Amino acid sequence: MFDLINEIGQTIRNNKLRTGLTGFAVAWGIFMLIILLGLSRGVMSGFEESSSKRDLNTINVWRGVTSMPYKGYNKGRQIKLKASNVNDLNTSHNKYISKATAYNYIDSAKVSGPKDYVSGGITGMPPESARDQWIDVFAGRFINQADMDNQRKVIVLSRKTAKTIFGSDSTDVIGKHVKSLGLAWTVIGLYTREWNEDESFVPFTTAVALSGGDPAIWSIKVFTDNVTDEASGLAAEDAIRGELAKIHQFDPNDHSAAPMNNRFLNYLQSKEGMKILDYVVWVIGILTMVSGIIGVSNIMFVSVRERTHEIGIRRAIGAKRRNILTQIILESVAITTIFGYLGVVMGTIVMQILDMLFGSGSQGRSPFGTLSVDLNIALKVTVVLIIAGALAGLFPALKATKVKPVEALRDE
Repeated sequence: MFDLINEIGQTIRNNKLRTGLTGFAVAWGIFMLIILLGLSRGVMSGFEESSSKRDLNTINVWRGVTSMPYKGYNKGRQIKLKASNVNDLNTSHNKYISKATAYNYIDSAKVSGPKDYVSGGITGMPPESARDQWIDVFAGRFINQADMDNQRKVIVLSRKTAKTIFGSDSTDVIGKHVKSLGLAWTVIGLYTREWNEDESFVPFTTAVALSGGDPAIWSIKVFTDNVTDEASGLAAEDAIRGELAKIHQFDPNDHSAAPMNNRFLNYLQSKEGMKILDYVVWVIGILTMVSGIIGVSNIMFVSVRERTHEIGIRRAIGAKRRNILTQIILESVAITTIFGYLGVVMGTIVMQILDMLFGSGSQGRSPFGTLSVDLNIALKVTVVLIIAGALAGLFPALKATKVKPVEALRDE
């Protein structure tokens, strides 16, 4: 075994430049494979992290226009969702409907404080929507169920709004009052968000009461139960559409009358897309590595040609074909593995740098999760390296075993 290792090392040392150039191609291919796999896993990790921060068991329903005639009504009729439809869905006792909520946006509302006012509008919102809207309350609290039940005149301001109308965005703003829609509102919380910090939030029931009892609303969000796969996700949509169809008198099969966005089904589709991305990355990475493997195979063919005389002598003194075959294949595997792991090391270092710059722990919002090369990827690359090295040396090795001792000894 030691003699075999020494022979392989001697062969590599005798052809340093040629081996180095060929090995660089292998290292580059592995490096690109590691980078591509790391980035794809980072995208998938970011997708999972983003999904975990949102309620996947929700279906958003918007008002729409009918595309089918129904019970004497012509198609093209507008279906206007009402605030009362939230209660209709909540009392439907459908197995797929857990709870329905909605927003009521009053865009003409101004919020005034002692120093200034803002015109961002007021949104009537239920308590459970803070998570879905990426609202981060850093002082005080958000709207709760008691605020909803008692139609309290409480308000949650953004940091930007508080700074404008009070001159301060600290906790001393909590408990103070602002004016809007001709009423005084008590500030119960301050929030931050990466987008649209002009809105102010009040309890949904209070906003509905101020709008005249049963105002038209843009959309309804339904939290679902018993949705575990695509079939049950579609059944939940049909159940919600069926309940609204009875109220607004449209065909239950008319999807345009009540357009929906099913987050669970979107999640399943995106997850399938991520799997395809992973497969594509593997294919691209392996094809990139093939150029280096072809180079290894070529160098082994040259090595066999240069060592024809040596192979003939070894065959003449009793070396078996499998000994020649083993040596050539192991030389190929050694070159591929050594330079391949250089590519793995470099790829790992670059991924660590990219993780610090663009990963989930970096400053700002990133589309990536954790950018790293895990043990699973390293094991897979190891298997790819061994197989690729063996294949690269197989054909040169087979050629070497066909060398006849007499012809090899005559070779100049």
